[in-house]
Amino acid sequence: MSAIGKLFSKSTMVRLFSGIILVLIAILTVHLGGDVLYVTTLCVSLVGLFELYRAFSIEKKKIAFAGYAAAIMYYFLIRDSAYNEYTMILMVLSLMFVCVLYVLTYPEFKPAEIAFVMFGLLYVPVMLSYVYKVRIANGGRYIVWLIYLCSWGCDTFAYIFGVMFGKHKMAPVLSPKKTVEGAIGGVFGSCLCGFLYALYVGDKINSTVDIRIMFVVVCFFGSFISMVGDLAASAIKRHMQIKDYGTLIPGHGGIMDRFDSVIFTAPLIWILVEFMK
Repeated sequence: MSAIGKLFSKSTMVRLFSGIILVLIAILTVHLGGDVLYVTTLCVSLVGLFELYRAFSIEKKKIAFAGYAAAIMYYFLIRDSAYNEYTMILMVLSLMFVCVLYVLTYPEFKPAEIAFVMFGLLYVPVMLSYVYKVRIANGGRYIVWLIYLCSWGCDTFAYIFGVMFGKHKMAPVLSPKKTVEGAIGGVFGSCLCGFLYALYVGDKINSTVDIRIMFVVVCFFGSFISMVGDLAASAIKRHMQIKDYGTLIPGHGGIMDRFDSVIFTAPLIWILVEFMK
């Protein structure tokens, strides 16, 4: 099939349509912010955590419910900035509780399952919560969109450039379809979107740094880390021998399949913007 044919194939159209719906939902919830984004991020985090635990075959075990409970308590703490300092204490107590459960029910659980529970807790709910944290920060109603420009923007441009020009495999064992040309196109497209976006909102953000430079730099590093997030999620799937994390989003898979890059990009955007501001 030709490159143009691949772009307009049935599977691509399904992926594109569901992707558009997902983007519209993201735009609505992020624009509204506040409790709407808070609840949405919590729900997405719990579904993603369930999918990851399912990949590890622990999603219905008692030890996994400790992870679900910890995720909910974590979101309760970040709802009020006065409680943010207790999030690390929660992580420590969660590990202690999981270890107590491990000891009391021995030998019901394996040591690796403790690691899976804590890894999932940090990997999905905590890292994804930075979408909400960026949104409520100073200038967050504008800066938060960089998360999606870096993750979904990079993914979109990488797919187009990869289909049109891809020849050199970037990670042939881990992800055979990804190419160096696609990666370059993804980074370039993300930076371009960041620059154009800066022209649109630059006068609305108070900063001692040129917003155009800031956004391009942020999108440059953000697009790279988004690809790492994508490949990290793919590595877990390959290791666990599953095709997708779920079927919730037609053409994309589950929440983890679509938000794998957002999970990595969100905290990095928060760090970079705070540092550069």
